[in-house]
Amino acid sequence: MLFSQILTLAFALSVNGAPLEKRDNTCKFPTDQGLISVTSDKSNAGWALSPDQKCTGGSYCPYACPSGQLMAQWDKSATTYSYPSSQNGGIYCNNDGTISKPFGDRDYCVDGAGTLTANNKADKEVAFCQTVLPGNEAMLIPTQVDAGKDNDLAVPGPDYYAGTAAHYYVNAPGYSTEDACIWGTKDQAKGNWAPYVAGANQDKSGNTYIKIGWNPKYLDDFDGVKPKFGIRITCDDESKCNGLDCEIDPSKTGYNGINGDSQEKSLGATWCVVTASNNAKAKIEVFDV
Repeated sequence: MLFSQILTLAFALSVNGAPLEKRDNTCKFPTDQGLISVTSDKSNAGWALSPDQKCTGGSYCPYACPSGQLMAQWDKSATTYSYPSSQNGGIYCNNDGTISKPFGDRDYCVDGAGTLTANNKADKEVAFCQTVLPGNEAMLIPTQVDAGKDNDLAVPGPDYYAGTAAHYYVNAPGYSTEDACIWGTKDQAKGNWAPYVAGANQDKSGNTYIKIGWNPKYLDDFDGVKPKFGIRITCDDESKCNGLDCEIDPSKTGYNGINGDSQEKSLGATWCVVTASNNAKAKIEVFDV
């Protein structure tokens, strides 16, 4: 090795006798944009990433919006729902630790269609956990619905990322969003193992499609165990809704059973769907069994 190369290497390793520290290229979660922080005490530091995942330079970092709103930033080149671009939700983290909004003319969050709420008729709080899409599709985005209360659920319109719908895991009453809106394990029926799932989106004609069903993952690992709560879809104006009744009540229809004219199966799990036309408002009701 030439002397000049040795000198260069020595300078790279030390300045004034002190070792150089590697520059931190992680991006800080913006606390001044009205966003919802996700497990801020973990490595993700508030971003809607897995708890052990950092928002690092050269990557997209998704985030959680308040109930009823949707993330309005993602990779501009991600125009179809396909891997790996489907992972690229949120802002772009530059290598110098600064952030860039892919769509500079948009806010961080945008209102959903405003046609769906969660209604809690149970006697304990209920956690609706929305999946991160675009993103890793983990159920990290929290909506807590207190007993006897309503809360908005985000419904994407036709211009949302790749025309996709919002997906929710519906947990049993008594779990907080802090407990339930994580990946979890099969030891408890929460998070990815929540008994029920739901989805919603709206088309250009103002039709909102609301789907409820059993969670295939719950069926895999809690075989035969009937949940002690149910869910149903209701409409403020039933004349504008097609597909009623659409209800899961284990006390009536049993394990993996459902009541509804539109019921079908996917991955072994039954589900039903209701179409609310002309911007009609619908609810997903949670009730004790």
